[in-house]
Amino acid sequence: MRLKDLLVGFEWKNMSGRDFIDTDILGITADSRQVEPGFLFAALSGAQVDGANFIPDAIAAGAIALLVPLEIYKDGLADSIDASISLVPDSNPRRCYAKIVGRFYQPQPNHVAAVTGTNGKSSVAEFTRQLWQACGQLAASFGTLGLVAPDRIESGNLTTPDPADLHKALSELAANGVNHVAVEASSHGLNQFRLDGVAINIAAFTNLSRDHLDYHESIDKYYQAKLRLFTEVLDNGGVAVINADDAKSEALVDELEIRRIKTISYGLKANDIVLKKIEPLPDGQCLSLNVLGKDAKLNLPLIGGFQSMNALCALGIVLADGADQTQAIAALENLAGVRGRLELAAHHTIGAGIYVDYAHTPDALAHVLTALRPHTSKKLKVVFGCGGDRDQGKRPEMGEIAARLADEAIVTDDNPRTEAAAPIRSQIMAACPEALEIGDRKKAIFAAVKGLSEGDLLVIAGKGHEQGQIIGDDVLPFDDVEIARQAVEGGGA
Repeated sequence: MRLKDLLVGFEWKNMSGRDFIDTDILGITADSRQVEPGFLFAALSGAQVDGANFIPDAIAAGAIALLVPLEIYKDGLADSIDASISLVPDSNPRRCYAKIVGRFYQPQPNHVAAVTGTNGKSSVAEFTRQLWQACGQLAASFGTLGLVAPDRIESGNLTTPDPADLHKALSELAANGVNHVAVEASSHGLNQFRLDGVAINIAAFTNLSRDHLDYHESIDKYYQAKLRLFTEVLDNGGVAVINADDAKSEALVDELEIRRIKTISYGLKANDIVLKKIEPLPDGQCLSLNVLGKDAKLNLPLIGGFQSMNALCALGIVLADGADQTQAIAALENLAGVRGRLELAAHHTIGAGIYVDYAHTPDALAHVLTALRPHTSKKLKVVFGCGGDRDQGKRPEMGEIAARLADEAIVTDDNPRTEAAAPIRSQIMAACPEALEIGDRKKAIFAAVKGLSEGDLLVIAGKGHEQGQIIGDDVLPFDDVEIARQAVEGGGA
């Protein structure tokens, strides 16, 4: 595709004065190691590396065009670059990169839903995929857990992937007939404009609580990053699906009214998908609903009130997309849980359940413990920690929540990264002094399993689907589910 064609319709002009007519772009990347002859290289600045430093490497590898920050172009970049190299200077190169990548990779799915919020994104995206499939659509989900599509499952390492990776995958899905896709929209991804080139016609908001303040600095900046999905990224004429029970819902609806975006609300306080009653069941919950004015009752095969909210958010998405209401509601009774999200890891032979969950924020931990309490006839126990090189303020908050909502707690290590692990645990323990401290995560899980009695429930929180423990710069193999099963098989010894 010609470079000029990639830039048509964008707020951009050729300031470099170079002729783009015959510049045929064969690929686009922001990773100089992936550049091939005929590629456009996006020289983006990041938190750790500056893409501008790799311009010589990209040119040597065959790059024929460069997307560069306006400031380095003004600093005289053109004078040091061969005249045969096309230059695209832009004041917001990340946004420009996302948009031209979206145009480069065609076709694209016509039905794309993006889900944002502190908690629940992975579950909602996957539940949406399952509901679409049950309603007869070829569908996929994209996010923290990777890509899940018909005859295709790929692991991922970013909640919202790099635009080139995302659009290439979306194009491949569309070419294979997958026209319905649910994607996670992280605050980082939105702040870095990774979704700006995607034609999103449905946007969903799950909730907002403390997280990622090491990156966003304040809860307001965190919210503003997520708000971009609704104020800038969602297509005109799109639909927003909103958790009416979250404290930010009213402010969000006010923003949507400015754009005249239609909304579908869900939750206890909702107008559209009303959760009237939840009755805990041994392996799920019975939901009484009113959906768009019609009463419905169903058995959801998932534990936890927050999972019912995630399921209703997914229902709102597929209804916003035009799914048959009766068919979609019925499909809720066949939803399968998501890896690492209140996943039943093992049933102890003495009659105790062991769950693994990704809860790594105060709000998520509170939701998980509250959700499991109705299903516990005896003691509710938790193993958890906090990550290193991340928001330190949430450590005592999570300790306080564990002390208040669990009967017994073990504080352990959870991806200490480059921080010393002991001080992290100490910050948590200050708020839950009666908890047991066992730094070695495997030993902590084994100790928790050994201490179980009939009727107890144990939740191992923090890592969920993750397959490694990050210590320093190393990722050591570690799977909470596997370790829990080993502990049960070994009698918790």
